[in-house]
Amino acid sequence: MNKIVYWMSMSLDGFIEGPHRNIDWHVVDDELHRYFNSRLADMGAMLDGRVTHQLMADFWPTADQDPANAGPTAEFAPIWRDTPKYVYSRTLDHADWNTTIVREVVPEEVRALKEAADGDLALGGAGLAASFAALGLIDEYRVYVQPVLIGRGKPMFPAEETVRPLRLTGTRAFGNGVVELRYEPAGR
Repeated sequence: MNKIVYWMSMSLDGFIEGPHRNIDWHVVDDELHRYFNSRLADMGAMLDGRVTHQLMADFWPTADQDPANAGPTAEFAPIWRDTPKYVYSRTLDHADWNTTIVREVVPEEVRALKEAADGDLALGGAGLAASFAALGLIDEYRVYVQPVLIGRGKPMFPAEETVRPLRLTGTRAFGNGVVELRYEPAGR
C-alpha cells in the first residue's frame, strides 16, 4: 500500500523558514541532494500547498539548463518535471509542469489518489501537512534536522491541542550534519 510521506527540513529549534521566509540556512550538499533525488524519483506524486509549489515551479522547470546547476541539482529537474504534482490551493488559477490543482483536502479523494499512484506520495508544505495530519492522512514523517538554530520563523508543526504519538522507524546522519528522522503514527 502506498504511503503519504511528509518531507520537510527544519532547524534544530523546529523552524522550516526564517522570519523573512528565508531558507538559505538549509545545508544541502551533493550527498544529501543525491539521497533526496533517489527517494523522490520513486514517488508516485508530489502533494504541495500553493506556496511550496510556486517556490518549486520558480526554479525546477529549467534548472538543468543552467550550467551552474550541474550534478544533483540538474539531475533533480527532470524528476520534478516528470513527477505528477497536486497543488492544493483555493486561489491558484493555473499550473504547468504535470500539475493538477485541487481546491480542498477531501479524505476520500486523497485515499483514492494514494491507492491509484505508482508509488508513495511526497507531501510538502507545513499548512497542507497540518490539514492532512488533522485528518489522519499522513503515514510517515521524514524530518531532516538541519545543524542550525535560527531562533524564530515558521514552525514545522503549527500549535495544536491534539497529541499525535509517533513511532521512530529509522534514522540516518549525513556528512554535513543533517540528520534524517523517520516516524510513523503509533499504532499503525
